[in-house]
Amino acid sequence: MNQRHSPRRLATLVLALSAVTAVTGTLVTAVPAAGSTGAGARPAAADAATLPVDAEVVGSGATGYLTTREDAAGKPVLEWRTFADGAVTVLPGATVGYDSRSDHAVVSGPDGVTVRDMRPGATWSATYDLAEEFRPGSRMAGAVGSHLFVNVPTDSGFWDLYELYETPGGEVRKTRLTSRPRGLGSTVAAASGDKALILGLNQVTENLRPVAHWRAVATLGGGAVVDGEGAHDLGGTGTWPSPVTGALTPAYQAWTWSEAGGTGIVVASADGERRLPPWVSGPPYLAGIVGDTVLYGPVRTVESSPDDEFPLYGRDLRDEESAPYRLLGEFTSVAHAPDGSLLVRGRSAEHDGLFRISAGAGRPVASLVADTGRDVALRIVASHVPAVVDMQKRNGPYRMDWVLNQAWAYVEVTLTHTATGATLRTYATRTGYADSDPYVFDWDGLLDGAAAPNGAYRWEVTARSSDGIAAPATASGSFTVRRDRNPHDFNDNGSTDLLARDASGVLWRDDLLDWPLNGRFAAARRTKVGAGWNTYKQIEAVGNIAGAAHGDLVGVDGAGLLWHYLGKGDGTFTARRKVGGGWQVYDKITGGSDLNGDGRPDLVAADRSGGLWFYKGTGDAARPFAARVRVGGGWQVYDQLTAVGNIAGTAPGDLVARDKDGVLWLYQGNGRGGFAGRVRVGGGWQAFSHLVGAGDISNDGRPDLIAYGRNGTALYEATGSVTQPFWPSAVELYPGEGGTFDPVL
Repeated sequence: MNQRHSPRRLATLVLALSAVTAVTGTLVTAVPAAGSTGAGARPAAADAATLPVDAEVVGSGATGYLTTREDAAGKPVLEWRTFADGAVTVLPGATVGYDSRSDHAVVSGPDGVTVRDMRPGATWSATYDLAEEFRPGSRMAGAVGSHLFVNVPTDSGFWDLYELYETPGGEVRKTRLTSRPRGLGSTVAAASGDKALILGLNQVTENLRPVAHWRAVATLGGGAVVDGEGAHDLGGTGTWPSPVTGALTPAYQAWTWSEAGGTGIVVASADGERRLPPWVSGPPYLAGIVGDTVLYGPVRTVESSPDDEFPLYGRDLRDEESAPYRLLGEFTSVAHAPDGSLLVRGRSAEHDGLFRISAGAGRPVASLVADTGRDVALRIVASHVPAVVDMQKRNGPYRMDWVLNQAWAYVEVTLTHTATGATLRTYATRTGYADSDPYVFDWDGLLDGAAAPNGAYRWEVTARSSDGIAAPATASGSFTVRRDRNPHDFNDNGSTDLLARDASGVLWRDDLLDWPLNGRFAAARRTKVGAGWNTYKQIEAVGNIAGAAHGDLVGVDGAGLLWHYLGKGDGTFTARRKVGGGWQVYDKITGGSDLNGDGRPDLVAADRSGGLWFYKGTGDAARPFAARVRVGGGWQVYDQLTAVGNIAGTAPGDLVARDKDGVLWLYQGNGRGGFAGRVRVGGGWQAFSHLVGAGDISNDGRPDLIAYGRNGTALYEATGSVTQPFWPSAVELYPGEGGTFDPVL
């Protein structure tokens, strides 16, 4: 069916069989690849015959039906299958079958066109060489029972239509049904009982213009001219689409018609003609009319997308406002039975096989005649999702894929972070046309626009058949995202967060991406942390000082009280907790570096007289800092102190200090809470109002420095060198907001 067709093979079949469909009224839009059973073949329905998965229906009688399929060499094989016991008769040498609406199989072979009575015990058959019976170039226009309709070329370049059949007495009769050799060809579009619907194209002037289309009903063996007074002129403004299809019942005549840029269906009855709306996605195939319901669907062509749907629709002809509805989720060939029902090769929600469409009390009823045994239930047969997605060393995208038992479906993927409920919904992409080709989602590691947080995730997949027939299939599982801790990360996704307070006291968090976009590092998303932060004279990000897994904040209020905000790991903080008083003596504080090598971040503070004090982190939320220890004096020459972590290659954390002339100095930590002698980094740093030890932004294993000022924001990546500790890198942060925030931390 459409989810299993090989596009290359489909195109070949359509081109090869287009001439057949034009004269037989039989749809042969696609034949599934021989031997293609899909995954998980199931037993056929208990009360239905079996049908080869690659068989298409060609004709139907009262006792059996004719199918075509390909052998191993790719040649058509015609087989008559009986309804009673499923017995199969191969018609040797056959190349083409015709929809005869009876138990006569009509086959073209090397010796001509053979008509054979397939009823049990019957032996009659007749073979006609059309070139000898008429003239070379003659071709079939259709068949009804044992009656053949033949287009015969004339010397003038036009075509006549003849009826050819054998009488019960053995006489072969040939009757010309057109009145003059001006026809451009005719086709038998449908039949009912002893009547045939003929659709023709006549040339009405010798210079080939204009053309006139006509339709007529011929009685089998009646010998009456069909393009005379009994023909209905359809005019020259429209044209027959390809393939030409029609329907005939005692109450209705119908045909497809192209006009004004669209192709639709015209239905004629005793009440006049009714035109169904044009088919919006391509020309319709008119399968037939059962009772008062017209049956039709789209035609697959070589231009069709593999994802296109080809259902069989029904529409009530008694109600002009009626809407179409699906009878089968897909159909690929149709044959017309003598009792007015249709045999349709197609697929329902439960079965793939051959269905009979019969009149019911309301809508027509589809009953299974033969089952291919192919599993039509949509299933996810394999899932490949890594147990751990390690994003520390970015080597994404991170591949996840799922294998279905069908090649055409929509596969929705949902990833949910267990702790926060943050969710990503997207679709997996098919990688090929075979059933075994997986649907792939290459995850870029983002969730809600930012780097995905650490921890447990649940993945869920819902696969829906592209034709909407089968019930959805689902699968689910779990995985873990792992990133190393970043002291400047507040939402546990491993990437740096910058905090900034605006003039109204609102604190904002910018979540940075730790890989460049278009060559520049940038923020992925900005989130409001909360208001009221203007109560503090100083705010500092100090890393994990209280033993939890995430970075914390401290703030010094106007009364000199130090308050601690414990990071919750979701970008927010717990209610503040008072640490102690007397902090008004310090005009500069900085934290986040492990200065004594115990694995916990510490804090240093410079008082107004130039004394520098070391506060060891304890990891205790109730008492986050040990008693202060004096490091040294003379620090009043600096207007900025920033703890930057280990940027110079030794294990302890380091400090940078900017003097009042704009010169930046590096102090390497000595591992005991103090520092080695200073090293000059460079001048010009007075351009920035805030220097931020921002953790490892570039994900290279070394912490980096953000410099914020009125003229822009800069990123300095750590090099690991004492003499040249920073290297500038392209960044786009706080564009046009250089004077908006105080502080940035």
